[in-house]
Amino acid sequence: MAPTVSPTIAARRDQMFPILAEADIERMRRFGDASVYAAGEHIVTAGEVAPGLIVVLSGTVDITQDAGPGRRETIVTHGAGNFIGELAQLSSRPSLVNAEATQPVEAFVIPSQRLRDLMVQEASLGERIMRALILRRVGLLESGTSGPVIIGPAGNGDTLRLQGFLARSGQPHRALDSNTDPCAKTLIERFHVDPHHLPIVLCPNGKLLHNPGEGELARCIGLLRPIDTSKVYDVAIVGAGPAGLAAAVYAASEGLSTIVLDCRAFGGQAGASSRIENYLGFPTGISGMALMARAYNQAQKFGVEMVIPDEAKLLSSAGGGYALDVGDGETVRARTVVIASGARYRRLDVANLAQFEGTSVHYWASPIEARLCSGQEVALVGAGNSAGQAAVYLASQVRKVTILVRRGSLNATMSRYLVERIEAQPNIEILAETEVVALEGHEGNLDAVRWRNRATGTETTRPIRHLFLFIGADPNTDWLAQCNVALDARGFVRTGPDLAPAHGLMETSRSGVFAIGDVRSGSVKRVAAAVGEGAQVVAALHAYLARNGGGAVENAEPQQARRP
Repeated sequence: MAPTVSPTIAARRDQMFPILAEADIERMRRFGDASVYAAGEHIVTAGEVAPGLIVVLSGTVDITQDAGPGRRETIVTHGAGNFIGELAQLSSRPSLVNAEATQPVEAFVIPSQRLRDLMVQEASLGERIMRALILRRVGLLESGTSGPVIIGPAGNGDTLRLQGFLARSGQPHRALDSNTDPCAKTLIERFHVDPHHLPIVLCPNGKLLHNPGEGELARCIGLLRPIDTSKVYDVAIVGAGPAGLAAAVYAASEGLSTIVLDCRAFGGQAGASSRIENYLGFPTGISGMALMARAYNQAQKFGVEMVIPDEAKLLSSAGGGYALDVGDGETVRARTVVIASGARYRRLDVANLAQFEGTSVHYWASPIEARLCSGQEVALVGAGNSAGQAAVYLASQVRKVTILVRRGSLNATMSRYLVERIEAQPNIEILAETEVVALEGHEGNLDAVRWRNRATGTETTRPIRHLFLFIGADPNTDWLAQCNVALDARGFVRTGPDLAPAHGLMETSRSGVFAIGDVRSGSVKRVAAAVGEGAQVVAALHAYLARNGGGAVENAEPQQARRP
């Protein structure tokens, strides 16, 4: 079988695998330590943390990825002037590839912390390295052969759940259909797995998981690591959507020790958007996942510690700062807290909705869902921009999209450019003043959707197996119920002078606790607005820490001198 070649590798090989000039190597030497490797030595093993970015001075190294039981594919062979590493090395995560010396190798190794120093101190060189690391991750995602292997029935809810989590986390992985894939059957037999216990996940470190939760899987592949309970961060940010990631980038780049928590994956609702075309600076548009992945990588470049997925459960005062109870009995300690927990998807008021969620009822439209319903007719409920973006994307993948709208039209709630695009699609039908009244199916699989015209009362049943819901969101603030943080009547976090005359716009009822983005009462529910609030709140953090003896701000430049 021919090796899997990523389209990105084919098109951008020179940027992915640059050969460093001698002058560049000399600039990098001060960040690393010399090392030698014998021919045949395993320098990096998939599933284990690599020592850092490795710059090859002489000799050759084969970079390979696992491609099935007992098989490896060579991605590239590095020689003098090349460097070994991808995004995993930016944050000391386990490697996704193997590196083996095919000749005696002289090199120097730049540990993760020093790699971040290099990118900040050597801007132009750091830009080239960062671009290469990102493109290498893109190549691994495209090849579909690295990372954990999910084995289970293709339409199974848990199989889809695990695929969705890894995709939203930017993690390369393979999904093998246990009913049809011969490799899947081989692995099931090798590990003596009862079909009733599927799906299973084979992690790169060799560990086998039986239908794991997202947290268990994240720990197995090294995404989620133990929290250092002895450390007190300048700021803990709850939520890794546009607002939380923006706050993290600005806070860390200005010298604040920063930790970010999210109970699902980075990106929030914006990360699930198939295409964003009205975000400033992207005239051709960008997918929500691509935009949020850039922000996530940017935050890690500045040393932000990511704890994802891990859920904040309780906020309490501790030693002049705050303690956040999270996950499996762990605690994060911080001088300040930024609540950026966003919103959760609103659900239809239909009695048996839950039995179809995860298999036939979807809250985002990614390539995973598109493959499930390719060539079929689907229904989509919603009239906002996220619904419009999803409808246009799905129309390119399915036979027909029926949009169900409770209002008389899309014009009042959707951007005009999206309305025009939808109206131009021959396979999109808009049914105004229409609502879903019943779902029909069995064993978690949808067979039909029944809807009613609100004006005439006429009901229609269509043989639809996939329903997409984009009907807005409610604030994700249940976790704040016992935290003495004031909420408004709808559950959004109250901030600003209406709580106390001296309060800044984003400060909550608790001093040193701030709220930004969709979760904040009165905020503008736009990606750009969330990013703006994330940047703006950092000024408030600096001011609060300065008043309360926060050491990190002593060396920060004055607020008025800062630029974007």
